Amino acid sequence: MTGRMTVRQADTRHHVSIDWRHTPERDEILLATPFGQGIAELVRDASGARLTLADRRSVSAADWDALAQEVFGVALPLNGAHRWLLGDAAGAAGWRVTIHERDPAGLPTLIELERDEIEVRLKVDAWQQVQ
Repeated sequence: MTGRMTVRQADTRHHVSIDWRHTPERDEILLATPFGQGIAELVRDASGARLTLADRRSVSAADWDALAQEVFGVALPLNGAHRWLLGDAAGAAGWRVTIHERDPAGLPTLIELERDEIEVRLKVDAWQQVQ
């Protein structure tokens, strides 16, 4: 999946481009500025979850949720992201998931997650199934 994401918390907004590759065994997420400059790479596999920043600093944790808590100080619903990304709120761990738009195949193209004062909007530009 490739797309764009906006994260709003109170008066602060962050905008990133996202390129996400998912398999049951591994996730790779590349985040970049809207102009294409790499910001971070997130990887999840059997050994845990890791965030590597553009300056090569790295943070590791047991899983996505623990990594989000460590880095952002907020429990983001990342362990279930592959489910809520497809519109299954069961993977959102207390977050409200709203699908605002779908493509002709029925895949979500505009997703909003909300909890407390945090709002995440994900605009999917393209879905691609990898063989």
